[in-house]
Amino acid sequence: MPHAKGYRNSTRYKFAKPFGQRGSIRISNYLTEFHLGDYVDIIVDGAIHKGMPHHPFHGRTGRIYNINPRSVGVLVKKTVRNREVVKRIHVRVEHVRKSKVREAFLNRIRENDRLKHEAKKAGKRISTKRQPAGPRAAHVVKVTNHVYQHPETFQELF
Repeated sequence: MPHAKGYRNSTRYKFAKPFGQRGSIRISNYLTEFHLGDYVDIIVDGAIHKGMPHHPFHGRTGRIYNINPRSVGVLVKKTVRNREVVKRIHVRVEHVRKSKVREAFLNRIRENDRLKHEAKKAGKRISTKRQPAGPRAAHVVKVTNHVYQHPETFQELF
């Protein structure tokens, strides 16, 4: 067999667009504003070949460190043997989406600030640390309609 390890090898399904999203390119890809330090998800758009990152970076989350007119520089961690190496790649904006990885964290900060403000008004001190869910409370399981089964002994046919 010939050598088949090109730049896009094993990407038949990885770079394929989902059902219903084929066709013309969405203009929102180009209108999104990116800022230094933003977290972005690298999702390769298989219809656009320019500025396409190598397939190991597809689905990774990175941080923007450089902005150009049509592309952004992204810092991505890549596992190499027993360590993580920070790679600097430049990707066109069609292959990048703003990540929602920090939304839950920022929402938690806002909620904690609101709770602290209310507690300060009331003259109390509260802890905003996250607590792990403890064991469930003890309870008795009551079964009302239980059916008794009468199993038959196993008999071999042969």
